[in-house]
Amino acid sequence: MSTAQKRMALAGEPPKNLSTTQKVATGIGWTGLFILLLSILNTQLPLIFLWISLALIAAGVILFANDQYLGKPAGIKNDGVWFKNISSRGSLAWGAGILLTLFYVVLYWFPEYLGLTASGEANTGIIAFFDPLSRMISGHPASQWFVYGVLYTLAILAFGYKFILKYRHNRYEVLRTFSVMFFQLGFAFLIPEILMRLNQPYYNPNVIWPLNYDLFAGYKLNEFFSAGNVGLIMLGFGLASIFVITPILTYFYGKRWYCSWVCGCGGLAETAGDPYRHLSDKSRSSWMLERWLIHFVLVFVVVMTIAVVYSFLNENPGEFWLSKNSFLLGTGIFLTILFSLIMIFKRDQLAKDAKYGAIGFFIVILSIIALYYTSGISYGYLLREWYGFLIGAAFSGVIGVGFYPIFGNRVWCRFGCPMAAILGMQQRLFSRFRITTNGGQCISCGNCSTYCEMGIDVRAYAQKGENIVRSSCVGCGICSAVCPRGVLKLENGPLDGRINGDDVLLGNDVDLLDLIQQQKKAAKKS
Repeated sequence: MSTAQKRMALAGEPPKNLSTTQKVATGIGWTGLFILLLSILNTQLPLIFLWISLALIAAGVILFANDQYLGKPAGIKNDGVWFKNISSRGSLAWGAGILLTLFYVVLYWFPEYLGLTASGEANTGIIAFFDPLSRMISGHPASQWFVYGVLYTLAILAFGYKFILKYRHNRYEVLRTFSVMFFQLGFAFLIPEILMRLNQPYYNPNVIWPLNYDLFAGYKLNEFFSAGNVGLIMLGFGLASIFVITPILTYFYGKRWYCSWVCGCGGLAETAGDPYRHLSDKSRSSWMLERWLIHFVLVFVVVMTIAVVYSFLNENPGEFWLSKNSFLLGTGIFLTILFSLIMIFKRDQLAKDAKYGAIGFFIVILSIIALYYTSGISYGYLLREWYGFLIGAAFSGVIGVGFYPIFGNRVWCRFGCPMAAILGMQQRLFSRFRITTNGGQCISCGNCSTYCEMGIDVRAYAQKGENIVRSSCVGCGICSAVCPRGVLKLENGPLDGRINGDDVLLGNDVDLLDLIQQQKKAAKKS
């Protein structure tokens, strides 16, 4: 057996020590980070050092990735992920997790330690280091969010390059990585900064409500309305994204069009977080926690949004065609119709606990709406403050990213993202998307389950030849990319027969010829 063939063994090989090139690349990257650290310590550095720092960080990642992947045959192996300290919850992983968590704590709640000062005063530290770049793009001094935006975008671009090299054998992976890099650089970073320079409001298509929980906040609505036609167009596009664009795209492509192709949170998870994707918990208890927690967050953001809009209308009586009570009544009617349609036409596709949970959450939301209607008190700003603290900051940032090296790269997407919850329900009940499996070809190597970042035991579906139709699946396609037998395929098809678990589980009781005929008829109807 040749050396190349030995490297393709499914069992993989223990990780080798860093090569000389990789050590040099690591040193280059750490030098760039060291310059940023000097700026945090309020060392006065000219703008050229900022460019040098960012360039060194990117160059370190690129050189490391070139040496790691370009010398290997295309195709994904396990690469000894469970043997590496940094990717197997070792001391390096815990150290990285603690440092990331501390960074997010300072970013959200103690930005003065990064150099942010009161309005009108000159920034210091790393924020002052980024001031010239911020003024060049937006015309304003930097904030902690500008610094974070630059580093966030740099991480997606640099590690996106690394991701593309690693999965270069798979066209789907290459295309979607270019997509998240494009949306992050353009729509999430540059365009908002440029519009700030033009003093125009902006709706970011990367962050759709309910992920963008500030879309209907009073200050944001005032921005839209005060900007005239431009603001109204932005607000209209935001509403269309929620009620028209998102359902249509999810019907045709599943939630992958957003979670794996557009979303900045998913973009960072897929690129910088790729080395930790195998750490996702695939136990049943984790799955049950995921289902309840993510939908609790969704209910929280729905209640909070209703309260915020109600408070805005209450503070501006008579200024809009929509009154506060009409808004509450219309919202209640809309949610009742939506819930009724799901329970009438899709109840067979809901598990018993999902039905009970949906009924319970629905009653809670209607009860709170009724309370607002009768009492006239909504606690909108208080709920927004608590949601921003608990979910927007602590969960999505501190836990969602800081815990990559411990719990995997999609902790936030699995357990907390309300956008993922909405798209997941649409994907499960109304979408044409599924991952089809060819059970006869499965050799139970376990690559698919190992690499599933959403905690899905893909191999269990593949062994039964059952379609994978899960609310949590983000359609990243890695399970298909790492399968050595071509068992898994991301496909769109008719809704009939899409969820085929019952047919498979019946085993020898299934009339295979009859089943094939039924599937052919369903395919013709589509």
